Amino acid sequence: MQRRNKATNVGLLLLLSQIYQVGFSRIPPVTLVTLAVNIFLFLQPLKQLDQTCISVQKCLYMKDWHRLYLSPFHHADDWHLYFNMVSLLWKGIKLERSLGSAWFGCIIALFSLLVGVVYMILEIVFAELLDDPIYKLNCAVGFSGVLFALKVLNNYYHPGGTSNIMGIHVSNKYACWLELLAIHFFSPGTSFSGHLAGILVGLMYTKGPLKTVVETCADGLTFGSSGRRNSYRSGNFSYSGYPSYTPRDYRTYTNGMSEEEQFERAMRNSLNDRSGSSGNYSDERRPYGFWFPPGELSVEELRRQRLSRYARQ
Repeated sequence: MQRRNKATNVGLLLLLSQIYQVGFSRIPPVTLVTLAVNIFLFLQPLKQLDQTCISVQKCLYMKDWHRLYLSPFHHADDWHLYFNMVSLLWKGIKLERSLGSAWFGCIIALFSLLVGVVYMILEIVFAELLDDPIYKLNCAVGFSGVLFALKVLNNYYHPGGTSNIMGIHVSNKYACWLELLAIHFFSPGTSFSGHLAGILVGLMYTKGPLKTVVETCADGLTFGSSGRRNSYRSGNFSYSGYPSYTPRDYRTYTNGMSEEEQFERAMRNSLNDRSGSSGNYSDERRPYGFWFPPGELSVEELRRQRLSRYARQ
């Protein structure tokens, strides 16, 4: 694995533009710190990529355990960083404001390590089943495995809806599986095992013991910091935690779009140039990142209306 070309940073510039448009004050702290760590390590990597990527041979056989926590936060190039961090931005806003920063922070820390462990197990299984030792040599970096796990959690805590993946409408409950196959077949060089590991870790949370582990972690971090324990219920499940933020209507941030529609719009608009600084945009030229039609209320206007309504009560 070769070191990336530092001169190619268009993806990084688009990412910073996207974060700026969302607004730092609207990004919860754990999501913001995770974004900052990934960007910092892209600009100032701790080691060469071939010394941070995770593989069975390097990590397990050679006992280079540092790769477990280094590999998720290093990226192969600026576009790899851009697509992963745009996805993290919207998943993080939605999940962290629902679950609370302590809970979400424990999820990020635990998933970052566990995805690497499950990845190595999968590579060993594939190597044995297919009788091909190359799987033990495959070396992977990037945050996408954790993002697949967060996608499972997002569908768990916010059930319902459908996604359009390459023209195929599928329930959000199964969208991650179709996305796994689509990325594997149409994006050469991506890690099928890494993405599958993320889905499995997510399922270990929603259907296994990881949720209890995360709850214990969050309780330990927040015990005594709040006198009132909050409870969150949705559908047929419930959990307790200490949310740092009051739950909000996320249609304010997403304009009612599904996650896939948000991501597609972000990619489409990010690849267009700015038409100027006047704030008026034609259909062909729009600002980077998310764009909503001029006739719709802005997030700031919605916020002002809510505050005005509360002031009258």
